[in-house]
Amino acid sequence: MSARTKARKRALDILFQADVRGDDVATTLAAEAKRAASEPAREASWLYAREIVDGVIDNRDAIDEQITTFAKDWSLARMPAVDRAVLRLAVWELLYNDEVPTAVAIDEAVELAKEFSTDDSGSFVHGVLARIARSS
Repeated sequence: MSARTKARKRALDILFQADVRGDDVATTLAAEAKRAASEPAREASWLYAREIVDGVIDNRDAIDEQITTFAKDWSLARMPAVDRAVLRLAVWELLYNDEVPTAVAIDEAVELAKEFSTDDSGSFVHGVLARIARSS
């Protein structure tokens, strides 16, 4: 598994954890940073995970607006928390990280949704991200 795939899982965990607990994402990120400092072998995945989460924090309103616009009759509140977190990190990659090809961002997000969410989440995430990608 690549360092970026591991990083996406870490970012998903941080975003999901903050959402479910109702905590500020920055607070959850700071706690994870303390834990990461004791794991130098995982530094590569930590650095990209932090970049993703910081990007989501910095662009949260614009990211959520994209998700809401292209989720076709699904409000953010109605989505499973895992799907919300996956979509947020993937939309950040699609719109704000030019180093990640669109197909990779979508494929990685779909795999995370399939692994950690409902049976229908992979196709739901794919549909939302494909519409966002076509519009940008």
